[in-house]
Amino acid sequence: MVSLIINILIFYLIFVISLIFVSLIIIVSSLFLSTSKIQYIGKVWILVILKALKILCGVSWNVKGIKNVPDTPFVIASNHQSPWESFFLQTLFIPTSSIMKKEILMIPFFGWAIARLKPISINRKMKIESLKKVIEMGGARIKDGYAILIFPEGTRKRPEDGIGKFGNSCGLLASNESVPIVPICHNSGKYWLNKTFRKKTRGN
Repeated sequence: MVSLIINILIFYLIFVISLIFVSLIIIVSSLFLSTSKIQYIGKVWILVILKALKILCGVSWNVKGIKNVPDTPFVIASNHQSPWESFFLQTLFIPTSSIMKKEILMIPFFGWAIARLKPISINRKMKIESLKKVIEMGGARIKDGYAILIFPEGTRKRPEDGIGKFGNSCGLLASNESVPIVPICHNSGKYWLNKTFRKKTRGN
């Protein structure tokens, strides 16, 4: 138990230091590189961090149906439980534009870097305006070759609560743009616990 706690602390040390570093790289690189190229930088960092999560904390994953991911723009509709899917799902397709709450863009370094990756930020309190923004900007992004990542539940749910009610933005967007929806279902919240430093493996 003690060794796991130490490993978790080491993981977060690596996570925070590398996050600041890669954020600065993305911010600077965005001045002269395309969005796809700076997203690729982000993808490499994500895969390294998830590898560290696996080695240090024992959190591994198994992806089924990866062959169903198209090589042309689509809408990713995923349930939401932890930070894991927020990172991993952005590695499935480049470029990807993620729907996220506007507050994330205000986080020092991380938010500033995310803003350079062409997300679609919304105010969750203004539901009608947010839906319009997702449909309009999401449609424009799809036309530019982006996949759109949406968490239709709106917020993270506890694994024991099952999948929450989905909003209709993913269906409307996919229908308007005549692109497929790739549904994602996972149980990441059982292992990368939300709003806590704790991590679990299948054996604990």
